[in-house]
Amino acid sequence: MIDIGYFALCTALIFSGYSTFASFAAGRKRNLSLARSGENAALVTCGLLTLAVIVLWHALLTHNFRVQFVAENSDLSMPVFYLITSLWGGQAGSLLFWGWILSLYAVAIIIVYRNRYRDLMPYAVAVISSSSFFYCILHLFSADPFTLLPTIPENGRGLNPLLQQPLMAIHPPLLYLGMVGMVVPFSFAISALLSGNLDATWLRPARRWMLIPWSFLGAGLLLGGKWAYVELGWGGYWGWDPVENSSLMPWLAGTAFLHSIMVQERRGMLKVWNFFLAILCYSLCILGTFITRSGIISSVHAFAESNIGPFFVTFLVIIGVSSAALLYYRLPKLGPENKLESFVSRETAFLLNNWILLGILFAVLWGTLFPLISEAFTGQQITIGPPFFNQVNTPLGLILIFLTGAGPLVAWRKSSTSSLKKHFARPFLFALLSAPIILGAGVNDFYAFVSLTLCCFVVAAIGLEFHTGTLARKRSTGEGYFIAMFRLSSKNRRRYGGYITHVALVLLFVGFTGKAFTTETELVLQESETRRFGEYNLTFETLAYGENAGMQSTAAVLSLHLNGERLGTLLPERRYYKAFDQGTTEVSIYSGLLEDFYLILVGWSNDGSAKFQIYINPLVKFVWLGSIVLIFGSIWAMWPTGRDRRVAKIDTQNALNTNKTVESI
Repeated sequence: MIDIGYFALCTALIFSGYSTFASFAAGRKRNLSLARSGENAALVTCGLLTLAVIVLWHALLTHNFRVQFVAENSDLSMPVFYLITSLWGGQAGSLLFWGWILSLYAVAIIIVYRNRYRDLMPYAVAVISSSSFFYCILHLFSADPFTLLPTIPENGRGLNPLLQQPLMAIHPPLLYLGMVGMVVPFSFAISALLSGNLDATWLRPARRWMLIPWSFLGAGLLLGGKWAYVELGWGGYWGWDPVENSSLMPWLAGTAFLHSIMVQERRGMLKVWNFFLAILCYSLCILGTFITRSGIISSVHAFAESNIGPFFVTFLVIIGVSSAALLYYRLPKLGPENKLESFVSRETAFLLNNWILLGILFAVLWGTLFPLISEAFTGQQITIGPPFFNQVNTPLGLILIFLTGAGPLVAWRKSSTSSLKKHFARPFLFALLSAPIILGAGVNDFYAFVSLTLCCFVVAAIGLEFHTGTLARKRSTGEGYFIAMFRLSSKNRRRYGGYITHVALVLLFVGFTGKAFTTETELVLQESETRRFGEYNLTFETLAYGENAGMQSTAAVLSLHLNGERLGTLLPERRYYKAFDQGTTEVSIYSGLLEDFYLILVGWSNDGSAKFQIYINPLVKFVWLGSIVLIFGSIWAMWPTGRDRRVAKIDTQNALNTNKTVESI
């Protein structure tokens, strides 16, 4: 069975290589039959990688400890749920999963665009297949998931304790779907540069296929924050960890791309910039994979150090150099069709939005890579902590949230003074009226006050956009208010889906602002002792001990009261995993409407006392609510409208007519 998996990888290498060269040649020669051959080879590659994944899953589920990956990432006591998720719990398996997802994206665009974008598709398939070819080389020469052990152990080591959490069934696949999916808009950008078809045609598939991985990546980041919050036991959900940053950077670049392409579609500007952003998104994904997989930077998320780093560095250099050279070659033909007519325009707002996003990206990149830079010059890794990221990115984030509300209020080309007064008056008035209420609620931190006030401005601006559009449709159709709003947003999913994601951003910023009011303390309690912290009363009842073959645990039992009312029982826990010689913290959280009571068991003594770390985290629920709204808004924006389906039908019919003409000739 294992031999079948290895053979599938070897064969996938051949087919992905053939697909790369055949598709590229088809694009150069405009040969439809050769293009079909390249597409079919990509489909076969996907089938072979699917077979390899099935074989490895079978090895995990049947406890085939002769396979090194199985022995290192599973054991006999693991439930089926964790046996399945252990596929991405180790280096080799996660890379196989990564390559498989890449091949699925290739299949998806072949199916969706088989009879559309015929000038672009051969090159797009070639680019994606070349990435598949790279991952096949990686599997066979550096990270073989089917490596066999000389002797078969009686039991495996088990899955990393930090990964034995239900969210890990969802969080990594979402990140993989996001990071890998960035290859699709990149492939269409390269296709346009190779084919010389430099108008806005490539933006249509690139936009939709940027939305898809962007949404996955955003959801993955937020679920990762939830995992960190409940599993790592440090009281927060984002620590500016290098691996966190590696996933955030392509999301920021993708956000900039989704905004800037609107300028090119509407005004024929920022052509070079959009190509640059598409290339940057995928390059950052490869860079992030290198940081995650090489082990060169210390991280709680990172995989162990391996020899995989040089492969990714080489691949990144090839992508960067070839893409830059190709963009430079086409530069003379990428002049703007229009010029910026006024600094007070939507074009300017989008451009400022991009600069701020790239500013945040650069700050994150600098802080992430600084340990490597410092080691190169001083011989010692100097790590930059959260204070640097917070100090730099907080003011940039406030500018970004302002632009989120201001952008839709500014007209294309230029805005008159009267137009600005008309559109900005009510949102500004709402923000001004909200300011004293925010101050009255006890918000005396400067950045927190500004953040919440700007959030009020953005909510008012977005609400005004929905209200104005709804009234216009209501007058023209006679529909009820809410029916008119639903149908308006349904017919303009891209626009109003974007507004919904802006609402999500507001909710996230409200949640982030809560960090300014976090309070924490350490308490040492004797059994039956009650102590007060803030408005809460905490009673330590007892310690409970447990042990099985692989783990020792100590849990504290505490009761939590607020204003004399019992809220519930808290069970913070410390676990020690023998196979990994590793301890973990299991936090206990009481989640109220506006704040979380976050409790950590730090340690205990022979006299029966225990030490606890307590955090009061305000407004955390807004982060999780914002996550849900972000996912909904993304789905709403990318869901095809009737117009999209009509355009697709016309494109397909035109392509079929062209193919018939070519065949008759």
